[in-house]
Amino acid sequence: MPKKVWLLIIGMFVNVIGNSFLWPLNTIYMHDYLGKSLSVAGLVLMANAGAGVVGNLLGGFFFDKIGGYKSMMMGILISVGALIVLVINHSWGPYVVFLTVLGFSGGIIFPSFYAMVGTVWPEGGRRSFNSIYLSQNVGVAIGPALAGFVAAVNINYIFAANLAFYVLFFFIAFFFYKQMSIAPEVHTTILKENTGIKKKVPFIALLVVLIGYLLTQLVYSQWSTTISTHATSVGVTLKQYSLIWTINGLLIVLGQPLIKPLIKRIENQVKLQILLGLGIMLISFIVVSFANVFNVFVIAMVILTFGEMIAWPAFPALADQLAPRGKEGFYQGIVNSAGTIGKMIGPMAGGILADIYGVQIALWVLTGLMSLSVFPTLFYDIRLKRTDYKPKSY
Repeated sequence: MPKKVWLLIIGMFVNVIGNSFLWPLNTIYMHDYLGKSLSVAGLVLMANAGAGVVGNLLGGFFFDKIGGYKSMMMGILISVGALIVLVINHSWGPYVVFLTVLGFSGGIIFPSFYAMVGTVWPEGGRRSFNSIYLSQNVGVAIGPALAGFVAAVNINYIFAANLAFYVLFFFIAFFFYKQMSIAPEVHTTILKENTGIKKKVPFIALLVVLIGYLLTQLVYSQWSTTISTHATSVGVTLKQYSLIWTINGLLIVLGQPLIKPLIKRIENQVKLQILLGLGIMLISFIVVSFANVFNVFVIAMVILTFGEMIAWPAFPALADQLAPRGKEGFYQGIVNSAGTIGKMIGPMAGGILADIYGVQIALWVLTGLMSLSVFPTLFYDIRLKRTDYKPKSY
């Protein structure tokens, strides 16, 4: 890979490690240290995710107007400013306000990463984006483990640790990204896709299947909210819970050879990939709903990880198959929006259920909800089969 791609990989890696000091511990911090209910914590995380949606849209818009470097630096500087405040004062009021600001600024940064790597290495094709995706998951593997060690010393130190990595990220971007030649016109955002949807049947099919994706992301988000507090309530330490996320990240990276033979056999059957992945993830939530010791939480996460490795890449692949030529960016934006909405609703829904009925019943209800995600996938293509539509092949 070109040197510029490696620099972007390193930047994404540092960025994700910094973020990983907060997101696995947000609910635990609000519930156990600030004394807030799970439903209130869910509302705060919903605000964080909602700000991220706005940040993503504006990040793409800024990339079009001022280029990737300036857009990314804007997001970094806002994040650094918010974290400086949180290091000084992370009581309830500042925590809510500046966690929301961090969602917004983080949202600005991510579109530029993907646009920049596609521009500096266009001949890399999917490898360009896979390299960024892989660096994210390596960061997820390492970051939560480091966060667990820091939190074990003093949970208040996680804000300073996050700030330190963002300062490092700032210097990487300042010294190495400015010289990257980025053509803004290669980046397509939802804001630019203002023409009508002419082929409505494929678009409707995408919306139907994304109902299942939204429900799955809604339930998946419980791992950083209700499940985290449930785990600590039954004796799992912060260090151990952070290690669970490290296992998730490592498996995504190291488990690719294990699933490759399976994926190769069903690579042209995207629908089957989604159904298989969702089925495995459903099993993991059945397991975690009965978990009361650390080892069972680990088993549930291992099962979940293999399910997401099969299912998550299949949704954008299906969107690409359904997209008319020239609408690929718009369709991918719809996929990302559905996932983000699920992550927005999930913490609040899980928190309210847990506060009213208890975590155990909340997990059973949410597992039942996740089982419903199978049906949109089963039936999304009924109308497609009645038309002359032919999906793209890979």
